[in-house]
Amino acid sequence: MVSGPSGVGKNRLITELRRVMPDLHYSVSATTRPPRPGEIDGVHYFFLSQEVFEQWKQEGRLLEWAEYCGHYYGTPAEYIEHELAAGQTVVMDVETSGAAQIRRRLPEAVMVFILPPSLAELRHRLELRGTDAPATILNRLRSAYSELQKMRDYDYVVLNDSLETAVNSLATIVRAERLKVSRSDYGQLLETIHQETLRWEGRLVEEGEHPCSV
Repeated sequence: MVSGPSGVGKNRLITELRRVMPDLHYSVSATTRPPRPGEIDGVHYFFLSQEVFEQWKQEGRLLEWAEYCGHYYGTPAEYIEHELAAGQTVVMDVETSGAAQIRRRLPEAVMVFILPPSLAELRHRLELRGTDAPATILNRLRSAYSELQKMRDYDYVVLNDSLETAVNSLATIVRAERLKVSRSDYGQLLETIHQETLRWEGRLVEEGEHPCSV
């Protein structure tokens, strides 16, 4: 899970990370906010009405949900559950409160917080985006300060000062997590080694050798 203040560059980082690691699967979130120019329903977000979003909540179709700057955001549960069951690595952009909900339901989930170089730079990026009114930007900055206090609950923090460096850091986290013993099928690995050992011992016996015993 990738979290961080609005305007910190989460979407750009995830896009570049998926270019570097094309086997990653991206979870499309649902939201009640209107689409920004260039955003496509079902690609960037599932853009839902307030009524439909409430229906999804009642039907248990959301793994998590949160309100942010007057709009609701949530993660559809069906896609995540299907991909994880298939052994896939799923990356998602989740608000801090939503990330906490997912961690409670999926303790093995990995949480990464994207940190801006400074609040001044964050404000500059929000203004350059040109999609929000000054009052909305102020609200986003206030929310950013609150979100930064939750950084201690995350497993990793990545400073998005340089796009290339930040993407490399995210890729390193993914690779390291995939190498954890807890994520490997170590039972199958041990069985494979056991079978190979038996075949090796059998060949030694056929050749008149006897494996050492301890």
